[in-house]
Amino acid sequence: QVQLVESGGGLAQAGGSLRLSCASSGRNFNNYAMGWFRQAPGKEREVVAVIPSSGATTYYAYLVNGLSTISRDNAKNKLNLQMNGQNPEETAVYYCAARSRPYSSGNISSPASYGYWGQGTQVTVSS
Repeated sequence: QVQLVESGGGLAQAGGSLRLSCASSGRNFNNYAMGWFRQAPGKEREVVAVIPSSGATTYYAYLVNGLSTISRDNAKNKLNLQMNGQNPEETAVYYCAARSRPYSSGNISSPASYGYWGQGTQVTVSS
């Protein structure tokens, strides 16, 4: 069982930066591939970035445009998302999620493949 709690959301100016964190309690955080997702009002939840249990590689959705970095610290049971150069279209609730299936198995960008979710943190980017 994994419990996830996001933090670090808030208000940012266009072009600014925010760093989101996700703390995991429970067991075996380093056994889970982890992802960041976001959901804007009236839209479906979409993947932002994914990182395998080892942290050896990363996956970014096309919408990220190289301005965000996902990372994890397995010793501290923590997942991070550094977002730079933000624009108002990135306003959404951001969620971290964990999947017990291997990173290479199934569709890592599908929310349906993640079994554990945090409660979300609001990110608002003003123009």
